[in-house]
Amino acid sequence: MTTMTETSARFREFKMPDVGEGLTEAEILKWFVQPGDTVTDGQVVCEVETAKAAVELPIPFDGVVHELRFPEGTTVDVGQVIIAIDVAPGSGDAPAPAAAPVQEPVGEPEAEAEPKGRTPVLVGYGVAESSTKRRPRKGASAAPEAAAVAAAVQAELNGHTAPAAAPAPAGAPAGGRPLAKPPVRKLAKDLGVDLATVVPTGKDGIITREDVHAAAPAAAASPAAAPPVAEPVAAAASATPVAAAVSARETRIPIKGVRKAMAQAMVGSAFTAPHVTEFVTVDVTRTMKLVAELKEDKDMAGVRINPLLIIAKALLVAIKRNPEVNATWDEANQEIVQKHYVNLGIAAATPRGLIVPNIKDAHDKTLPQLAASLGELVTTARDGKTSPAAMSGGTVTITNVGVFGVDTGTPILNSGESAILAVGAIKLQPWVHKGKVKPRQVTTLALSFDHRLVDGELGSKVLADVAAILEQPKRLITWA
Repeated sequence: MTTMTETSARFREFKMPDVGEGLTEAEILKWFVQPGDTVTDGQVVCEVETAKAAVELPIPFDGVVHELRFPEGTTVDVGQVIIAIDVAPGSGDAPAPAAAPVQEPVGEPEAEAEPKGRTPVLVGYGVAESSTKRRPRKGASAAPEAAAVAAAVQAELNGHTAPAAAPAPAGAPAGGRPLAKPPVRKLAKDLGVDLATVVPTGKDGIITREDVHAAAPAAAASPAAAPPVAEPVAAAASATPVAAAVSARETRIPIKGVRKAMAQAMVGSAFTAPHVTEFVTVDVTRTMKLVAELKEDKDMAGVRINPLLIIAKALLVAIKRNPEVNATWDEANQEIVQKHYVNLGIAAATPRGLIVPNIKDAHDKTLPQLAASLGELVTTARDGKTSPAAMSGGTVTITNVGVFGVDTGTPILNSGESAILAVGAIKLQPWVHKGKVKPRQVTTLALSFDHRLVDGELGSKVLADVAAILEQPKRLITWA
């Protein structure tokens, strides 16, 4: 047992953290280190993709990489060990590391014996105090109780036999954290229900939406729950990674990560919110002149200036004039929740799929601040570095389909939002201006909205206000 003690004290293991609220898994996109490489506290060792975004993971201690537990392209459950670090290199013979990353048997994670001192925590995220029991995948054996294994290892290190583990409460995992999917956790938060008090009826002890609703009446007597917000996109279900299958006649690509989450959100939105789309074609010649003038303005130096900036500001002013459009539908409580802030989403097409990061409190930003935020958002999305936090909490969205040369479309609402504005290509067209047909810069706008929240009059007012501002940008001053 001496070898186990030395190995446990010498090698530290880093587990897949929860890189976004409630996510259960992530795919390893790329390793930045290999066995034998020296790493330092805070150094990025790999990039992973969740159902929301690609995120870089820093290692929380110094040492030499001993083993990579999973190859690139593998989907790993939160809480599983992904890398082993030799924190005392040269102190003695060590087990030979694997020649190549090997898939760890699902459902049988190794117990981690943490030395005294700082618990390794990923900055900004945090790591669960103990392993969490998860549903076994098809063909995999059930995982042993993590708490019992950890107790056994610690007892071995201390030189005595571990006591028998006490049975866990009904429905509670060994780690003490109730099992529930992200939407169910959010529902419980909105209803003020403590998941630890809920009796699960789902498979493998997972708490369902029905369980939360059943527990809600009891929680109603407690202090007021947090204000309802839109449910986040559910995390993708566990699946063994499969390479794209290519034949002479077709290619099959696994649906996972951002693309899978986007598909689920779009289906949920399309079949939940009754969509209405209205269109207007508008002369934006004066807006294009304003864009050209702003590019020469020294106060706007160093920021990205384009028509999208003026369109975004126009939409913000239209929302200020018609605040009822900035709302969400709370199905659980049967309430319309009006937002007194605007988190402005900008739809971005990336190689990993469609993402919609948003500018927090866009309504409070000046034009230079809004321009700087738009530029940062676009750059971050293009680099694939958008964080999960940047894609949550949006209230309304703009999608610029004009960059693809199309006139307009009928956009689908981002889940939980009330409206989305599509902007078509800006083209030189014949237009009646001051009684004469002249060539003018023209575009078509399309506004889709949730008809449960927004009636035709309100939707028409918002769209008409945006069009009026783009036609006469000076209204940004008189209406703001």
